[in-house]
Amino acid sequence: MEIEIQTKSLGAELTSIKYNGEERLHDANTFWDQQSPILFPIVGKLRYDKALINNKEFPIPKHGFAMNMNFEKIGEHSYKLSSNKETLEKYPYEFELYVNYTTEKNKLIFNYKVINKTKDQNMLFGIGGHPAFKCNYSNEKCTVEFEEEENDIKIIPVDINVCLLSDKFKDGNSVIKNKKILELKKNSFENDAIIFTDMKSKSVILKDNGKKLLKFNFEKFKYLGIWSQESAPFVCFEPWYNTPDYVNSTKEFKDKKNIIELGPEKEFNINFSVEFFK
Repeated sequence: MEIEIQTKSLGAELTSIKYNGEERLHDANTFWDQQSPILFPIVGKLRYDKALINNKEFPIPKHGFAMNMNFEKIGEHSYKLSSNKETLEKYPYEFELYVNYTTEKNKLIFNYKVINKTKDQNMLFGIGGHPAFKCNYSNEKCTVEFEEEENDIKIIPVDINVCLLSDKFKDGNSVIKNKKILELKKNSFENDAIIFTDMKSKSVILKDNGKKLLKFNFEKFKYLGIWSQESAPFVCFEPWYNTPDYVNSTKEFKDKKNIIELGPEKEFNINFSVEFFK
């Protein structure tokens, strides 16, 4: 059984994932009007909604601008976004962002590549994914099972009043049962996403009443966000290389935690994947 996918040029976004004849991707018709946005050149929100880069302010919207731009289609499910007049008003670097989706039997791989086309300076950026998978988690029978026993996992709380991260980390085992199991409840996301860091695991399995729905692999990413809305029929798994701003962040873009610094003409490659079960 092979996965069948559909994509679109706007945001280089997935619009359908079918496996075993069943749609596995959120339809964007209710609760949330997106399906699988690409987060670039930032993840989440800036404290001042602006970044200070080379002593100049740039207005970068939440989760960046890539999700709202038309990519050039360069293959069946391959896309390219090049810097242009519009991007340079929000972000001062010349770049190419490539997005490519590949399938292997029951696995879908999300491939991202960034090339710094600015010839005279390093490029600073963040990147992440935000796919929403069908799951009726409000039945309170769904769980997220971590690959490894998590002894030191931490949660970064969200200050929902300002949509920024708290600088006071929480012990992840305050919500993880037996160091491995996150039980999804109706109110699990009342304070926005659950953001994990310092994980040993590089994958998690989503189950509904004990039945495996998918395995999410995020080996190269430093953070994993899990998010939905109350009573929504989906769960998002968000692999992040870096994070939104903290409540005490400055405007200095170079000071963002785990910001990626890429030299001229250099490229950055990263991927994550999801395996579906019947």
